[in-house]
Amino acid sequence: MTDPELEALLAARRAHLNPALSTAYGGLHVVSGRGSKLFDSAGNEYLDCVNNVCHAGHQHPRVVEALCDQARRLNTNTRYVYRLLGEYAERLADALPAPLDVVSLVNSGSEANDLALRMARAATGRTDVVVLDRAYHGHTVATLELSPYKFARGEQAPPHVHVAASPDPYRGEHRGDDTAPAYVASVEAAFLRAEARGGAAALFVEALQSCGGQIEPPAGYLAGAFRVARAHGALVVADEVQIGFGRMGSHRWGFETGDVVPDLVTLGKPIGNGHPLGAVVTTREVADAFARGPEYFNTYGGNPVACAVGLAVLEVLEEEGLQAHAAAIGDQLLAGFRALAARHAALGDVRGRGLFLGLELVTDREARTPAPDLARAIVETGLHRRVLLSRDGPAENVLKIKPPMVFDANDAERLLAALDEAFDALEA
Repeated sequence: MTDPELEALLAARRAHLNPALSTAYGGLHVVSGRGSKLFDSAGNEYLDCVNNVCHAGHQHPRVVEALCDQARRLNTNTRYVYRLLGEYAERLADALPAPLDVVSLVNSGSEANDLALRMARAATGRTDVVVLDRAYHGHTVATLELSPYKFARGEQAPPHVHVAASPDPYRGEHRGDDTAPAYVASVEAAFLRAEARGGAAALFVEALQSCGGQIEPPAGYLAGAFRVARAHGALVVADEVQIGFGRMGSHRWGFETGDVVPDLVTLGKPIGNGHPLGAVVTTREVADAFARGPEYFNTYGGNPVACAVGLAVLEVLEEEGLQAHAAAIGDQLLAGFRALAARHAALGDVRGRGLFLGLELVTDREARTPAPDLARAIVETGLHRRVLLSRDGPAENVLKIKPPMVFDANDAERLLAALDEAFDALEA
């Protein structure tokens, strides 16, 4: 049944918006959200399995109240002195391990990674960077150049960017649980290439790759990669934009899964539960080196409303125990996905932690042949069942599961049932 209002909205987008801006599911007209659910213009309820931006849940009342209350009182820039800025910076720094205790607030994860790059260059006096294949670090010019997920599609890496292999033990260059040394050797090789140009300023790394296909590296990889970077005089930037704030369940931050501490951490997406907010948290040494350069100022970064929202998100995560909740629901989902894999041969790999999970679909388990068409069909079938899914990875054959953290046991059962039905229908 055609929705005239939706057609009008899509026509307006085509007429006035940049055509590079795509629409999810061909155009889903959502008008409200609550918890793990979205609602369309006809009042239909959709289970949101992919929106890791609304970390504490869509329209969490505590976050909405904090935003509205502060917007009624004051919103200005950080050249003025106001309580919330210092309070939020302190709370955010306290959530990270020492010596990460200096905060810079920005408006997005892309801005955070852009600023982290500037800081690393200022602290080291170098320009080159080592990144992991399949990585995505943002949409600014500088961060796109750090993102093989984008530039690998027909473009070469810029000369100052050196790409190490994605540490994918299922589909990568080296396969199996004991592949950490081989992937660390790829990081070493990238740094050696950088040495020919004067050395690298930083290694940018996601502890669990998102756009790369929900990749959890083999045990020992992060410690080895950090060790190589520091041996070459580089700083390590941990991109926690997609995986931070307890989503792993087992840990608050992704890098903690490798028992390592980076020199800079970048934050975005869930930090503001949908409100534009991002951050870089670094050491005093790095911050002081950056401060010796040109003055840094960000008009909206750290404004009072953003700080009020950020504080509310931190309070909700702690008071509602959402990290422990993610661990419990993640275990339920992993067990359910593995049961599905026992019934459906197309489900080649189940991976991830907490509420950051990936299902890799294949046409042949032995050959691990990617099944992007099946993944697309599963997403479309899920939409018909009002379960919102998405796919990613270099072959676009990985279903990514990263819902709001309030996703509960009933939601998990609904997702598992929808996937089981979709596999049955498509395999028939």
